[in-house]
Amino acid sequence: MIARLRGKPVASTPEGLVLDVGGVGYLVAATPAAVRMASGADEITVETYLVVREDAMQLYGFADRAERELFVHLLTVNGVGPKVALAVVSGSPADELRRAIVREDIARFTAIPGIGKKTAERIVLELKEKLGAVETIAPKGEGDLVARDALVELGWTVLDAERALQDVDETLPVEEQVRLALRRAA
Repeated sequence: MIARLRGKPVASTPEGLVLDVGGVGYLVAATPAAVRMASGADEITVETYLVVREDAMQLYGFADRAERELFVHLLTVNGVGPKVALAVVSGSPADELRRAIVREDIARFTAIPGIGKKTAERIVLELKEKLGAVETIAPKGEGDLVARDALVELGWTVLDAERALQDVDETLPVEEQVRLALRRAA
């Protein structure tokens, strides 16, 4: 398996990033973080995962090992293929997605295009035990999720709502959390 590529980024296309490695151009379906890393760089190293199918071989690229590991975990979920797993990993930083799984935050995954409620529930159910053992992940309180959902109902994206609530004291009443988040955004 091709686990890592180091080379010169020569093109960014809708299909992915093209890396020139020793004169061979590898087309890599990459996460936005990997594409940003390639922008303006003379040489980059991309963590990769090779998917071999009967009719194709597809290389997926990631900015770091955490993105690749989460991608591999997602592939073990029933009904999640490489394209859906790449969409999930592309949506947010790997640490935030791991926290969402541990918190059983299904709304975080349904906000990703191509993921319905059943797939989001399967992701959480099948990966919670695998990722829940990581000690660095501290689940947030229920009030934080309610405040986030309130901001989403007001038209915010899930990611923007979580970022706005990041520095808000989660022990405050939900209404106060929402008010502080709105005030900071103004």
